Amino acid sequence: MRFTKVQGLGNDFILVNCMEENFHPEEFPGIAVKACDRHFGVGADGLVPLFSSEVADIKMRVFNADGSEAEMCGNVLRCAAKYLYEHGIVSKNKIKVETLAGIMVPELIIENGRVSLIRVDMGEPRLQRSEIPMAGPPGRVVDEPLEAGGVIYNITAVSMGNPHCVIFAPDVEQIPLHVAGPLLEKHHLFTLKTNVEFVQVINHDQVKMRVWERGAGETMACGTGACAAAVAGVINGYTKRQLSVHMKTGALFIEWAADNHLYMTGPAEEVFIGEYPILNAK
Repeated sequence: MRFTKVQGLGNDFILVNCMEENFHPEEFPGIAVKACDRHFGVGADGLVPLFSSEVADIKMRVFNADGSEAEMCGNVLRCAAKYLYEHGIVSKNKIKVETLAGIMVPELIIENGRVSLIRVDMGEPRLQRSEIPMAGPPGRVVDEPLEAGGVIYNITAVSMGNPHCVIFAPDVEQIPLHVAGPLLEKHHLFTLKTNVEFVQVINHDQVKMRVWERGAGETMACGTGACAAAVAGVINGYTKRQLSVHMKTGALFIEWAADNHLYMTGPAEEVFIGEYPILNAK
C-alpha cells in the first residue's frame, strides 16, 4: 500500500490515494489498526483513504487508530487539500471534499506556488441534544452537570458533524486526561461516544485546549474540537466569535461568522511517502 504521511499541528494521518490503490472498503478498519500502531506500523492518529466522488472533487473517509470510522476530521481536511493540490490531483484553490458529515470546502492560501495555510469552511454547529447525539430531553446542552467516575463535570455539547463534549477548566494541564477522557468518551448519554475537549480561557480571543479524541485517545490537535471549543466559548459568554485555539504544537484560528459557519485556518505538512506491506494488516 503506497501512502503519504501528513500532519496538521501534530495530529498525524496516513493518506492513501484510492484512485491509484485498490482496496475493498471492509479492509480499512483492520489496516487502520495495524498501520497506525506507532511501534509496529507507520504510526498515526488515523488512516484516510481518498476516493473519486460523484458530488464533490474528492471523497474522504477517516478511520481512527482503533479501526472505528469518524464522520470527518478538520486537521486531515487541511492535509488532504494540500496533498491534492501539490500533487496535481486538483488544480483549484477551493476544493469540495465529500465526508460522512457532508461536503466540506477547504480553501488554499498559496504563496510562491506552495500552500502556506488552509482555511476550511467547517459548516454550521449543531447544538440540539438530538443532533450531538446525546440522550435526554430536547434542547441545548450548555454548562450542564454530568457525572463520570464520581466527578461532576459541567459540559457544553456541540456537533461539528461529529460529537464534542467541551469542559472549561482553570488549568487544562492539571486535568488527568487519560482518566477523564475515556470515561466521558464512552459515557452512556453519548449514544455514538464523543470527543472530549478541556478548555482554559486565556482572554476573550484566546483559549488553550487539550483533547481526547473518540477512537484515538489524546492527540496533539483537533480541528473540529477547536471549532467546538470556539462555539462553546461564545455561548457560555467567555470568548468572542474570532479566536485562537492553542494546542500542544500550535494554534488554529477559528471564526464563527455571521453566516453561522465556522471557518478554521491553520497549517498542514507532508511528512514522508512510503509503502506499507498490506499482509501485515491481515
